[in-house]
Amino acid sequence: MYEENDSDAAILWADVLALLKAQGLPAATLAMFQSCKALSLDEEALHIGTRMGFAQRKIAQQSDVIETALQEAAFAPLKVVVELIKESEPRPIETNSTITEAELGAMHSSISGVKPTEVVATPIQDQPSSPSARRESNPLFEEIPEGGSKLTFDRFVAGEENMLALDAAKQVANGENKSYNPLFIYGKSGLGKTHLLRAIQNYITSNDPTRLCIYRTAATFVDEYVGAMRDEKTTLPRSALTRYYQDIDVLIIDDIQNMSTAVGSIRFFFDTFNYLTTHGKQVVLAADRAPSQLGMGDSLFDERDTSRMDSGVTVSIQVPDYELKLNLINAFYERMKADATAEHIVGMDGTISEENRKLMAERAGTNIRIIEGFVQSCLMVASQREHQGDTLTREDILRVASQKWPTGQRVITIEQIQKAVESYYDISHSSLIGSKRNKELMEPRHVAIWLTRELTDNTLADIGKKFGGRSHATVKHSIAWVDELKHDDRVFHDRLDLLRSQITDSPQ
Repeated sequence: MYEENDSDAAILWADVLALLKAQGLPAATLAMFQSCKALSLDEEALHIGTRMGFAQRKIAQQSDVIETALQEAAFAPLKVVVELIKESEPRPIETNSTITEAELGAMHSSISGVKPTEVVATPIQDQPSSPSARRESNPLFEEIPEGGSKLTFDRFVAGEENMLALDAAKQVANGENKSYNPLFIYGKSGLGKTHLLRAIQNYITSNDPTRLCIYRTAATFVDEYVGAMRDEKTTLPRSALTRYYQDIDVLIIDDIQNMSTAVGSIRFFFDTFNYLTTHGKQVVLAADRAPSQLGMGDSLFDERDTSRMDSGVTVSIQVPDYELKLNLINAFYERMKADATAEHIVGMDGTISEENRKLMAERAGTNIRIIEGFVQSCLMVASQREHQGDTLTREDILRVASQKWPTGQRVITIEQIQKAVESYYDISHSSLIGSKRNKELMEPRHVAIWLTRELTDNTLADIGKKFGGRSHATVKHSIAWVDELKHDDRVFHDRLDLLRSQITDSPQ
């Protein structure tokens, strides 16, 4: 592993990254650039390195963007050379996880507005030193639940849609990139966010016990805070909760959008967030939307909150295309058969041909959890067929697929699209179809019209009638507006994809 230093190459690359960031590039593209390290500088080129072959190819394709910024930073025409770096072994991380009583009192006062209770931080000299003792002394630490131990990096199926998120999660897990703080992963439900978060936890727990890693869902975090605030006589009063959360080296919060209406928990979380990040500790967050969208509607996240969540590296996980779905199906199929053999599970010994797995990929939806259930159901049917002296048929697969994704059999209406958009943007129906043209209403109106055009067979004239009697030209303008923005703005593209998926995947 090469070491970071203050070489001319490192300094120049830092300047280039600053210029690229100022250009407002999509978060995923910027994260890919930031994942690279400066290796060397000569008279003709700046050499940078990445551990991902995928990133190497993608960055090479955008070398003109980098070289424009490189020339501006170096005041000379230079090329950029992207090299592939071999994986390195994880290195242990030294952390200072203790706090003083004064620090605890200051933190407690900022959270509750009252003086600290008699429950104070353990003096520094009494803090446990060994990893095992440290875990045992912190009640927030929990052993990974049954089934959670299988959520590892090795079992995560990678494709272009999730490769950046996977690489960022690995770098956080082995502690090699301190700039990925916080790491924010977002995407619609069922695409593998929780798998990556648990993989980070599994890796650290197994490979680096010197770091105390805690995984929480937002709902659990809120429950802990509410319980601690309710009664100072609880087993974990608020002052102790503060101390225990400040003792963490890696804090992982899943589904953080579910904290959006809990004002006290939000304040406590960001006090903890600030303490951890300023003391060199790592924070990892996941949500169903980008940080900039978490403050919409009735959310109590303000702009300062969302900007802090977006201050590190933000990466999205996209819905899988056919190739990734086929890879997922193949991986799930092989693992289920192997697990069934190892764990002596009956009824899972059938065979699904390669041709049938391709058909499954064609018929599968985009939710990875449902795809996994789809594979399990097909494998069970295949086992039953073989025990009867028969084989899995195309009709069997189509029947199971129709049970898993019944939306393919129904017609989506304009009313369903409008309700989904109104709920997502937290606006009324009258505002959506009305005549007001303020900025807060124009985007949801354009989006609803675009989705109606994409998901229904209505003519432009019919769509205009359902949106307050708008003209043919106005409807065309909305469609063109969305087409242009989704091409230029990756966050908007992801938001549009999320809304579309919510509509097509919702129950009848």
